[in-house]
Amino acid sequence: MTWVDLVVAAAVLVLLYLALRVGEGTTVRFATDRSAEVDTDPSRLPYDAARSLLRMFAALAASTVFTFIYAYAAAKSRRLERVLIPALDILQSVPVLGFLSVAVAGFIALHPGSMLALECASVFAIFTSQAWNMTFGFYYSLTSLPRELDELSRSFRFTKWMRFWKVEVPSGMISLVWNGMMSFGGGWFFLVASEAISVNDTNYVLPGVGSYAGAAIADGDLGKVGWAILTMAVMVIGVNLLFWRPLTAWTEKFKNEQSEANEVQRSVVLNILRRSNWPQILGNLLRPVGRGMGRAARVFGTDDRPLTISPARKLTGDITFTVVAGAVILWGLYDLGRYLNDETGLGVFGEPLLLGLATLGRVVLLVAVATVIWVPIGVKIGFSPKLTRIAQPVVQVLASFPANFLFPLAMWFFLKTGLSIDIGGILLMSLGAQWYILFNTIAGAMSIPSDLREAMDDLGVHGWQRWKRLILPGIFPSYVTGGITASGGAWNASIVAEVVTFGGTTLTATGLGAYIAKATAAGDFPHLLAGIAVMSVYVVGLNRLFWRRLYRLADTRFAL
Repeated sequence: MTWVDLVVAAAVLVLLYLALRVGEGTTVRFATDRSAEVDTDPSRLPYDAARSLLRMFAALAASTVFTFIYAYAAAKSRRLERVLIPALDILQSVPVLGFLSVAVAGFIALHPGSMLALECASVFAIFTSQAWNMTFGFYYSLTSLPRELDELSRSFRFTKWMRFWKVEVPSGMISLVWNGMMSFGGGWFFLVASEAISVNDTNYVLPGVGSYAGAAIADGDLGKVGWAILTMAVMVIGVNLLFWRPLTAWTEKFKNEQSEANEVQRSVVLNILRRSNWPQILGNLLRPVGRGMGRAARVFGTDDRPLTISPARKLTGDITFTVVAGAVILWGLYDLGRYLNDETGLGVFGEPLLLGLATLGRVVLLVAVATVIWVPIGVKIGFSPKLTRIAQPVVQVLASFPANFLFPLAMWFFLKTGLSIDIGGILLMSLGAQWYILFNTIAGAMSIPSDLREAMDDLGVHGWQRWKRLILPGIFPSYVTGGITASGGAWNASIVAEVVTFGGTTLTATGLGAYIAKATAAGDFPHLLAGIAVMSVYVVGLNRLFWRRLYRLADTRFAL
């Protein structure tokens, strides 16, 4: 055993020990009358940071499992795709606050009086801010699998499990990692909302950087807000150095190219792991498990099924599926309409529909400006491993800062300049949405084979012709994924960005986000449901009329 093996073993043991010690606080009982208190002593921040990190990684693990199952089901079943992808559009548009309103009560009923209930609710809220982007990205990877890999799997009659684990997951690994990185940043964005929870007019808070920052902002204490920002920066840089950078460097092996790139990403942590014997030892120990899973997965068949299906059988299945799915959807809509009609009348939809137009304008402007700014920058970063190493932690820090942390600065800027929150809200929305475009553009640029770029250099193709012939077609599929998630993220971020509070001052924009935030604060469930329903309609409509057409274009013309 070498010194590298000892260092890796010690690091793993320390991480496990810290996780166990921090995890002890998740199962204690809580007192209702003290549950809303937050200790804002800066000396508590290391422990709060560890609790927040534990929730973030638990949510990331759940999001990864959800991504594999949901995206695979949508990509492999034409009928399920018709339901699951529109449902994903809706889920992406439902605000984190909307999920929390339902989830907290359910988890408290499962674990009454236990901190575990609040921890589960918080992890679930973070999960809802991470999973959709990862699922969209992996779904597209599955539907745009290179033809030669598809033919290889069918020719060798791989089992379904072998095709998934040996062909499809590696093909989508670059997109999965970069979207996972962006989703992790999305979790930070809603950290305050997920750690400060309200249900049945009772407020609960969990130890964490988000709740610490929320309390400091409510108190108007700029010094403690600064400590929270510093802690957040340290966490983001640390996670990037120890987790995301090794992953992005590791994904270099999954590039689909004929020649080896001149420059590749490097990671000190990954180099240490590669020099260690532990990966080989663990691989040998787990090999029987992998073989057992492979044998068990043979029951799902092999990948040599015919591509054609009997027209009569196909028609019968389509009709049956449409009738059943339609009946369930109509029943749900009828039940929702009856509830709202009994509580407030169906006229409750009028106001959010009009307010939604204002938020729609902000979303469209945000996505357009972010595209113009971040696509060229993302291509530049993705084409340069050296620049990626420098820019990755910077982008991670920028993408991961919750808008709430910047409310004091935003409030001062708006009041000092006289800028209306109706316009300034676009800037705050961009803090949680524009990064999806940047990260997906970087992933798309990294996926372009080096041999194609070298061929363009040899032919002397530069400038606009290079963008037209190589760069735009190469990044277009990834950009569409980034655009659709940025659009949905902007709608979700509007709830935070259209109502800015610091100390005793509140600025409120005209828009659907402010409407939902107001209904949530008041516990007005009929208006909250109406606002969420209208936001879902806007998001799904925008996706159906615009983004899905771009998806089809990317699949038919620009898949590598």
